[in-house]
Amino acid sequence: MRSLKLGLFENAQTNASGTATWRHPDSRRHEFDTLGYWREVAQLCEDAKLDFLFLADAWGWSEINGVRPPIATEETLDLPRLDPFVIASALLASTTDLGLVVTGSVLVEPPYAFARRLATLDQLSGGRLGWNIVTTGTADTAVKAFGMDMVAHDDRYAMAEDFLDLVYKYWEGAWEPDALEKDKAGWFADPAKVHLVEHEGPYFRSHGYGNTARSPQGTPVLFQAGASPAGRRVGGRHGECMFVGSGSVAQLAAHTKAIREEAVQAGRAADQVKVMSAFSCVVGATTQDAERRWQRILAAQRPEVTVASYAMFTGLDLSSYAPDTPMSELSTEMSQTQVARFAGKTVGDVLADWHTHGVGARPVVGTAEEIADEICALAEGADLDGFLLSPPVQPASTVEFVESVLPILRARGVFRGEYADGESLRERLTGADGRALPASHPAARHRH
Repeated sequence: MRSLKLGLFENAQTNASGTATWRHPDSRRHEFDTLGYWREVAQLCEDAKLDFLFLADAWGWSEINGVRPPIATEETLDLPRLDPFVIASALLASTTDLGLVVTGSVLVEPPYAFARRLATLDQLSGGRLGWNIVTTGTADTAVKAFGMDMVAHDDRYAMAEDFLDLVYKYWEGAWEPDALEKDKAGWFADPAKVHLVEHEGPYFRSHGYGNTARSPQGTPVLFQAGASPAGRRVGGRHGECMFVGSGSVAQLAAHTKAIREEAVQAGRAADQVKVMSAFSCVVGATTQDAERRWQRILAAQRPEVTVASYAMFTGLDLSSYAPDTPMSELSTEMSQTQVARFAGKTVGDVLADWHTHGVGARPVVGTAEEIADEICALAEGADLDGFLLSPPVQPASTVEFVESVLPILRARGVFRGEYADGESLRERLTGADGRALPASHPAARHRH
């Protein structure tokens, strides 16, 4: 069995994944707006030798029929938030090896400024940066704040292709890797190795020089999640680490197979895309103890949150449909993943399921050994490269995983014990021979 990659999913707000468990006595996520909280979480990850800290983000908020329900504010379901780029920047000085993955939307970010911001973070981190590419699944409300018109689901992925092509030109082609000489007896940079970028795309235009020189990785490690056909196509063409939701071995294996097939069709090797599944767990001394802990977590959340939460991701008000309505009759231009994952289910099924774990993974509830068994079974049976850990209660759930489950995985030889010296995030996650993207990646064509 291959060595697994592990990252921790975090969200710069009080609640995560569409649930609202902040009332649980062990939860400290209401401290998300303090630097001390983030330093503690980052240190926990680095001490455990996790591969990266993943900072999710969203621009939208919950509305039902155009009105923000009071429950969303009462339970801080979606707002307020902090900017993940600023959090990542604040953590650079207190970490040395941990990868930092930030979420940035191609729908609302200006590409030229965005390219500079990520190159800066990759430079200052020494090549530890990753970018989670999103098209803003909560776009319906987000576009109002930006004064934009709603963009259809598949059109947002077409925008993503154009956005990526433009930022690649600045990251890979504007400054050659050895353009900077910093020679006081000669010159600071070689003019022959600094190039003008010209881009006239269907959505974005840019004409200029790169505002930053090439960073250690050039292009940050590219993360992406998307279960729709359009999402998988973009992921297969561009993604280096693709996230899939939780599910059975058969369901996850089908997702992995589809993603790797897309990569091959795009002219890449199947194993150049690392597939990682969301994973959540509740650890107990016994199975019964774990179940009691899980029930206490569920009891911390008000049931009224569920309708507002699902609407935030999809724009669909499930309370307006009969419980036996098939989900196949519903459609949205927002997050189609959160409709597609419930194929064959009814509205009532979705409301019951969503209350337990929202958009995140349904926790595996059991002893540390049972949880380690499940991780190994999923990884081997579904051809997974690793997992994105989604703690139900933070940071308590992460501490429990690190102290009880992680030692078992190490003893079984499926998770390494130390970081490799001087290794970039790309080298660690993908096994690349060097910090740069491989020549088969579409970004490489912009190099000189």
